Amino acid sequence: MYYLGQYKATDRMSDLICENYAMLLVMSRFGIALGFGEQTIGEVCRKNDVDEKTFLTVVNMLINEDRPDGDDRSISVKSLVAYLRNSHLYFLDFRLPAIRVKLMEAVDAGHNDAGRAIMRYYDEYVSEVRRHMHYEEETVFPYVDLLLNAQKRHYRIDIFSRQHDRVEERLSELKDIIIKYFPAKSSNELNSVLFDIFVCTQDLATHNRLENDLFVPVIKALEQKTDAR
Repeated sequence: MYYLGQYKATDRMSDLICENYAMLLVMSRFGIALGFGEQTIGEVCRKNDVDEKTFLTVVNMLINEDRPDGDDRSISVKSLVAYLRNSHLYFLDFRLPAIRVKLMEAVDAGHNDAGRAIMRYYDEYVSEVRRHMHYEEETVFPYVDLLLNAQKRHYRIDIFSRQHDRVEERLSELKDIIIKYFPAKSSNELNSVLFDIFVCTQDLATHNRLENDLFVPVIKALEQKTDAR
């Protein structure tokens, strides 16, 4: 059962995870491993060189599904960017490839046209996600690094904000196609991969929301600070 409330640095990390198991992903993307015993969130963050304020802001934002309160300037840009980079690695190197393996088996892609069509659709989707995330890695994050070093560049975070697409939408479409039109021989295999797609769709939507509602405002504040110098 989810606990909906504001977590504090004095709360135990184990309570956070047990009450909101989806925060396992957040924890790992901040580079925090399991095995923290009875330590508080603040103690675990300090031990792992993670900015406590940033960790708690992300956690409370995702659990309560609202925009973060408080001063965006108190967020550690370095910690937030590290979190986003690790999220990209998770999706591109682990989650999406794992779904592809299960989907291939569930739709029997080697033996029927419908299965092959589904796999083409999925592969095209993954290519879109990869392009989207590579743009951030190659353009947006290097720009942020320059800002952190008080260097100006002919780019603004508004450019990213305007073209920031919703990468989860096409995955949601694939889910609907499978549910409505694919005659599965083994419901267990297909239901299992559909469950993974549901979870991944939500995770990607959460990732997008975090970028829009936290990352972009934080970088805008950093731009203003750099411009004022």
